[in-house]
Amino acid sequence: MSNNLEFDIVENSFEWLSAQRIQSVKGLSSTLSAHALWELPNPYITRLILEQDNDGSWNSSIRDTARACSALSTEGIVFTASARWLLARKKENFWNRDVYDTAYALAALADMGIQDKDGCDWLFENYCPAWEQVGTTSLIITALKKQDSLAKTRTFETFIQEKARWILSKKRLDGGWIHISTSNLAIQALLLAGFKDDVEDSVHWLLENVHENGAWGNKDDDINATALTLSTLGFYKKT
Repeated sequence: MSNNLEFDIVENSFEWLSAQRIQSVKGLSSTLSAHALWELPNPYITRLILEQDNDGSWNSSIRDTARACSALSTEGIVFTASARWLLARKKENFWNRDVYDTAYALAALADMGIQDKDGCDWLFENYCPAWEQVGTTSLIITALKKQDSLAKTRTFETFIQEKARWILSKKRLDGGWIHISTSNLAIQALLLAGFKDDVEDSVHWLLENVHENGAWGNKDDDINATALTLSTLGFYKKT
């Protein structure tokens, strides 16, 4: 991320995002995170907070609440009511017995400075062929790595490295993993796991697949895919 063309792409993409009517919590969260990673003025903070319910959640949804909490944490904002809401919905060692809800919740809690080893153990111990997909495994790596880093341990490091190498083995020759959003999840997980050199071609693949108007998407322009890509590029630049 050094030449003028790359920064022109990023600038054009942020201009495209600013012209969109972003109403979903998922879209607001990813757009907020992208602005934070590029250290840009962030009007999406207020917009996301205004969507919060009185109980501290967003839409009474584990994933929306986790996404919002992770996004706000990039700007140093943590709501204790939101953390309590997430923790109150943990049953046994998981959220809804669902790999996605659990991974998003664990990542968000780590972003808010809250350790939860039991939830990490559940992800690790229940990893199975049904979860062995690039996007799913990337989310698991992200959750475990964030929790390990917060606890200053390497409890899941062997697992993380093994699964990161598996994700790399699924990368196509052009540097991507077919879908834009899946590729972003993979690159972000691999950056967290310490594989920056191995995703240089993937970053170039992202830049090569931007639409003429500055958006990203598998076919149509997509707000979340665009914001996710900008976050990935910003994270790569900072790593």
